[in-house]
This record gives sequence, C-alpha cells and structure tokens, in this order.
Amino acid sequence: MAFSEFEIKKYEKVVGAYVESHRPPPHIRDKVDIGFRVEGQSVEIFEIRPSWQDPQKKIEEAVAKATYVKRQLLWKVYWQRADLQWHLYEPVPEVDTLEEFLQIVEADEYSCFFG
Repeated sequence: MAFSEFEIKKYEKVVGAYVESHRPPPHIRDKVDIGFRVEGQSVEIFEIRPSWQDPQKKIEEAVAKATYVKRQLLWKVYWQRADLQWHLYEPVPEVDTLEEFLQIVEADEYSCFFG
C-alpha cells in the first residue's frame, strides 16, 4: 500500500531538506547532482550524472533506499551493491524513523552509500 498524500509531503520535506543541504555548488550541478524520489513505500536517494556514452543524457546512480514496513512500523535500510541489486544494510538494517535513515546515510560508516 502506497503512502498517503500527507505522508508523501512529509517525507518529501524531510528528504528534500537533506538532499538540498548535500547538493554540490550550482556551477557543477550539470556534472553531478543529487536527487530523491518517494515511490510506493520507499524513499530513494540517487546521484545524477551525464552518461559517459552520451553526455546529453542524464543517468541516475543509486545511493540509498529506505522502505517502510507498516506492519512492523519501521524502515528497512538498503544499499546497492555492484550487482545493481538492493541489499539490506547489515550494520543497521532497520530504523524507526526516516531521520535515522538519513543519519546513517550521512555517516556512511562503511562507505556503502556514497563510496
């Protein structure tokens, strides 16, 4: 079941503030930027870069994902490995709030998110 409109707005505000504070300076955003999306029961953070094959096209490189499990009232934390699949972030696989998820991404203690 997808988030309600109220929840979407709340999560967009929280993650949007995080992303905005971590975006690169405006003069290099055409080379690298950071974005996010709220989709289904998940929030995903990604980098935006020009494709090396066609610099006119932008590609998104996954950074981190949190999926809300309503039955358990928690967020599962994921990172994308080299196999391009999402894997639970084993040091801290679950958190209670989206803010805790963002703190884990910020710390990036094991260089899983931003490398």
